[in-house]
Amino acid sequence: MHLFLKFFENINLFKPKMDLKFILYLLLLCFSMGVKGQKNNSKKEVLLIGTFHFNNPGADVAKTNKFNVLNKKTQAELDSLSAHIGKFSPDKIFVEWDFDDSKKLDSLYNLYITDKYFDYVNIKYPKSSFYKENEIFQLGFRAAKLNNHKNIYGIDVKTAFDFDSLLNSIEIAKQSELKGKIFKRISDFEENDNLIKKEDNLIKILLKYNDQKIRNLDLGTYISLFNAAGLKNDFTGPELTSNWYKRNLLMYSLVQKITEEKDQKIMILLGSSHISLFKHFLDLDENFKSIELEEIILKK
Repeated sequence: MHLFLKFFENINLFKPKMDLKFILYLLLLCFSMGVKGQKNNSKKEVLLIGTFHFNNPGADVAKTNKFNVLNKKTQAELDSLSAHIGKFSPDKIFVEWDFDDSKKLDSLYNLYITDKYFDYVNIKYPKSSFYKENEIFQLGFRAAKLNNHKNIYGIDVKTAFDFDSLLNSIEIAKQSELKGKIFKRISDFEENDNLIKKEDNLIKILLKYNDQKIRNLDLGTYISLFNAAGLKNDFTGPELTSNWYKRNLLMYSLVQKITEEKDQKIMILLGSSHISLFKHFLDLDENFKSIELEEIILKK
């Protein structure tokens, strides 16, 4: 506003020779610029939910105990969590499903919203726990249906993660101390994860998974340990670390591209390691602001 006043002073606004219509035009122009500026400064809200994989496929470096998501108690907790998400009312929900296989996700979700999903997967995939237990279907689908969404969006893009080559580089470089720290970190993670799951309350478990201290420890493993692996002319460690960052940047770019101008709120449901980086990206992105799970749980 100060700049506008200076502008008026410079053009001698109050001189009689100034045309009244021109003055009104300038006032309207300044007002519209102010409104536009306020609109551009508004950020879209992004609900972040980092989780363990409910079906526990054993694909991660750390191996942890399975949590029973199919019992009545946990199912009731999932209903409660979905209700909290419903109050947040996201316009779109993003999940850890291959982006290149979006048609299949759409097909499965259509079965879900017509109450045919579990009958279908029990016949189609009788021995697979993934389609029955994974968080995509147990929480993502549930929350999307509750919000009357017609679609749910898969954003996963795979990149190489050659942990065996990392260990080989450590052996060649004779980095026994670094190797010990890495396996100690993995062991500590497994122990802590199993301890968290003893809580026997899914919502409390997820709140712990979304603690910023745990996120920082997760990301710190890549920077402090993995990135330092190998001889001076061996960049296996940085390549593994950069591939992890690249994967998440690719996934994040899909969120940016799929989110429309009209969308004011979105939800992202991913493994907690992904969310650790997504939180970092959101803190730097001038178009979004992160909303934590704890905020919607405690909101009355």
